[in-house]
Order: sequence, then structure tokens, then C-alpha cells
Amino acid sequence: MPDRRVIALAGMIFVSGCTKSCVRKQRLARDASVDAEVVETNVPEASTPIAVVDSGPSLPSDLNVILLSIDSLRADMPWAGYPRAIAPRLTELEKRSVSYSNAYSISSYTSMSLGGFLGGKLPSEMSRSGFYFGKYGDSNVMFPELLHAKGIRTVAAHAHGYFKDAGLEQGFDVWEVLPVQFKNETDPNVTSPEHEALAEKQLSAIEPTARFFAWYHFLDPHDMYMSHVKDGIPAYGPTFRDRYDAEVTFTDQWIGKLLDFIDAQPWAKRTAIIVTADHGESFGAHGRYSHGFELWQELVRVPLFFVVPGVPPRKIDVPRGGLDLAPTICEMFGVPPDPGFEGKSLVPELLGGEAEERDVVLDLPMTSDNDKRRGLVRGDKKIIAYGQQELPYLYDLEKDPKEDHPIQRGETFQEMAKRYRDFSLSVKDKEVAPFACGEGCLNGTYAKPAGSGSNTK
Repeated sequence: MPDRRVIALAGMIFVSGCTKSCVRKQRLARDASVDAEVVETNVPEASTPIAVVDSGPSLPSDLNVILLSIDSLRADMPWAGYPRAIAPRLTELEKRSVSYSNAYSISSYTSMSLGGFLGGKLPSEMSRSGFYFGKYGDSNVMFPELLHAKGIRTVAAHAHGYFKDAGLEQGFDVWEVLPVQFKNETDPNVTSPEHEALAEKQLSAIEPTARFFAWYHFLDPHDMYMSHVKDGIPAYGPTFRDRYDAEVTFTDQWIGKLLDFIDAQPWAKRTAIIVTADHGESFGAHGRYSHGFELWQELVRVPLFFVVPGVPPRKIDVPRGGLDLAPTICEMFGVPPDPGFEGKSLVPELLGGEAEERDVVLDLPMTSDNDKRRGLVRGDKKIIAYGQQELPYLYDLEKDPKEDHPIQRGETFQEMAKRYRDFSLSVKDKEVAPFACGEGCLNGTYAKPAGSGSNTK
């Protein structure tokens, strides 16, 4: 059999320790062209059987990613067993996804969770102001900057005044915020219709063949739980949870409209959709309502699922956290993550790999309005460390899912406390404005650990 020549294409991407300023200078740079190399080899006779190995699903080389985050969306949604069908469009989407049943946000309120999500690290370790509505410094490396530097289009639209000047826009080609009223103490706005329309406008402006990352953070389940009866959304009842459920249904309706638009686009079949939340919401558990200030399960458990072209649906039960999103999205685009990112890419799991057990960390730095909280989850065990002294309380989430009975002794406590201490020693806290604990901490109105004293709203 005569020799034959086959052309093998080989490419190499060199990743250097590029500084942030270097990344910014290279924003318009593209990957180097792939050199062709002629390789001489012998090809077997046509009659020789060739083994075909099924390597499983893989990501499209031209994949896009759209992240839909919903403010205050609790983990107990219909696809997780909640009996009221409050989100039919998201429920249908989740059925087609790789879905994480034990996902955690980074923190318990928007500023900290979203800052950490973009920066790929604990908010305690990021340059930021010490205010509750914190502003992040431009010395932080946000993962959209890495995408932008590789020529990937980055667009976002948001619906809360906080997003106007929070330092979260780094690396976005397009960053728009609806003209809404910004009040520190409440959120009286209804924004989903205008927000969805703006998302359609942004996505329509992208070249059909371009690769892009788009992010839309829907706000309407947040805070005041406005009535939407006039829009055909049922009034489920008078309680806070009833009113919240109606807001979720309203938001789901508009997300459904956006999903219909996405499905009709020429790039839809090469676009992944990620759905998650910045935090949960409390309806009286531990004497608290709304969100923030603490790290209880109802505040930090969130939905997380991925609909990826060619990837079959799957449930993953091991705990995972919001720190994993930055390296995951980078890998979905084939872009190396920043060396400072602290999470781990979920792409191998999305493609069917084993989901090994590992720690999930939670972080609520002290601000002008709250005392410090930090947490660690491994399996069904969770430690919350309170205050500057980081006093640890262990919770067995299987036996005590409501976190009513803290543990401070015993072998399991000692093991988890050591695991927490080792983690805590690795945290490089950034100095911020020297705020003392806010008025709420000083007058004792913040909830104390369950079982250690009285809890108040």
C-alpha cells in the first residue's frame, strides 16, 4: 500500500501571566492563526476495521452564552418540587438542562454575589468600597474582560439603578440600564417588559456570525412583590410568599418571551443558556424577611441550570457555587480563566464527567450595614462563621434542614471547623473603608444563630 499524506492542523495558544493592563491592551486581539503542518503516516487498508470511540458530547466551537439571572429567585421552584406552578417557561427550560439541585450563590445579596460572580473570587478579596451597595474598583479582573480581549462580543442590560455605577460593567461592549428610580431602602419598579424589549434590541444588533456573551439580570421578584393582576397574573393569596410567587410568574412570562425570540434567531442552535439567581429570599425563617445580612439556606440556595446544544439533560446533586461560573463561562468560549479565579469550571460535568464532592464557600463581608459572615458547605454539612472572630456553628443539613440546631462540639464539628479554618487562612481580605458594624449590628436587630439566643426581624 503506498504512503499517503494527511494534513493535520495543529494550534497552540500561549497563555502568559498577563496583567490586567495587558489584557485591556489586547482586547481587540484575536487568536493567532493556526499553522498547518504536513505529517507523513501510513493509512490502513480500506478493509482494515477502524475502532470508533464515542467520546460523548462536546461544545460547539462557535458557542455563544446567554446568562439569565433572576433576582431573589429561591431554590424551591416547581422543577425542584414546589407544588405551585409559578414558572412554567423556566420549568420547561429546566427539563432540557444540566441542572444543579444543590447550587449556592456566593453571598446573600446582589452587590456581593454579582461582584464575586464577575470577578471569579470572594467579594472579601476584591477591591471595593465598604458600603452595602458597594462599588468595585477597576483593578479587579472581571471575566467579561477576558472574553472581550479575545474578540467575543459582550453585552448586558439591567433593571436597577445600582448597576449604573457599581463597577460591574468592566469588559462589556454594551452595558445599558433601564431609566428606573433607585431607592436604597426599597424597589418599587416593574421592569420586566422594558427589560425584555431591551434584551431583544441588543441581541438583534449582534452580527449573526459573531460569538457573544449576553447577561440579563431580571429584577421583578425583588423586594416589594408588586401585583400583576391587571396583566393576567393570578393573585395567589395575601401572604408574602403568595405575592412573591405572583412576581415570579410575571417575570417567567417575560423570560418566556425572550426565550421565544432567542429560539427564532439563526444563532440559536449554537447558543447555551444559563439560568441562576444572585440570592434567595426569606419569608420569616430565623425571624427574617427579604434577603441579605445572613447566610441561611433560604438566602443562599439558588437555581442553577445549563441548556447547552448537544448536551443531554442531567441532574447533579453535589453542591456547587457561584464562584464556578466565571471559569465555566471562560471555558465555554475556549478562553483561559484568570489565574486569580477561585472556582472550578463545570464544563467537564456538563459534558457527562463525574461530579466529585468539593467545598462550596459563602462570603458576606462586613459593610456599612452588616456584620461579617462566612460559610463553607461540604456535602450535607455547613459551617457559618460569625463576626470578626469567625465563631463557627455547624449545621447538619440532612437532619436539620431548617438550621435550627447549631452544633459546636463533637468529632464532625472538629473536622468541619478545621476545614473551615484552613480555608479561612487562605482568604486574602481586601482593606476597605474602616466602617464599624452598622447600626443594626450595634443595636442587636440582626438575627443571631439559631439556638444561641433570640431572633428578631
